[in-house]
Amino acid sequence: MEGIDVRDETVYFEDIALGDSISFGPITLSREDSIAFAAEYDSQPFHLSDEAAAKTHFGSLSASGWHTTALFMKMFVAEIQKNPGQQAASLGAIGVDELRWLRPVRPGDTLRGSSEVVEKTPSRSRPEMGIVRNKVTLLNQNDERVLTMIPITMWRTRPQ
Repeated sequence: MEGIDVRDETVYFEDIALGDSISFGPITLSREDSIAFAAEYDSQPFHLSDEAAAKTHFGSLSASGWHTTALFMKMFVAEIQKNPGQQAASLGAIGVDELRWLRPVRPGDTLRGSSEVVEKTPSRSRPEMGIVRNKVTLLNQNDERVLTMIPITMWRTRPQ
């Protein structure tokens, strides 16, 4: 685009502030997707069958927590890809702390979420990057929290 220096639009580590937040979603989980994910990656009976789930504390078919986590990633990445400058300085993640599946996600549930910056630390050994911790919360259609976690991400620092 003429007259715009794409580098200037990049959101670097230094541009991120405590309390910055984004919202993402919604996405609705289909029964077919829930069962297909479970069949491939988490084939516990209560993720695959109403009858099996009825015999557990879930009471009915429940999505895998790993599927719920993957749905977070799908919604989050789709949101940051709307701003290429935001994704340009993202260097991936080094882990996740405090992952909690707070209540079952069921087929037909519609999820949405938010991510808030809660900590940022310049790297002592890698001056070209900093570490950002975010508090992620996913809600269902009833505004009930279904997932919380703290991803630990790496962000490029502003070139000198």
